Amino acid sequence: MLVLTRKVGERLVIGDNIVVTVVEVKGENIKLALEAPQEIKIYRGELYDAIVAENRLAAEHSNCELADLKNIRKIFEKPTKST
Repeated sequence: MLVLTRKVGERLVIGDNIVVTVVEVKGENIKLALEAPQEIKIYRGELYDAIVAENRLAAEHSNCELADLKNIRKIFEKPTKST
């Protein structure tokens, strides 16, 4: 982990297309501005952790096998006409 000290107005550049700017420091709170391409997802840490936990829980409780998915697909396929 990289730990840096920055002042208001100073930036961090990550890769070629992500910029983090310190906007405001008030007491123990720091306001950051993030510039990144739309395809890059940005989450607050606690929200990201909740998403990961929910995905793990869903994967653990999944009783669905690949064969079951193929059978479901067959149900929804349109029957082909035989001549």
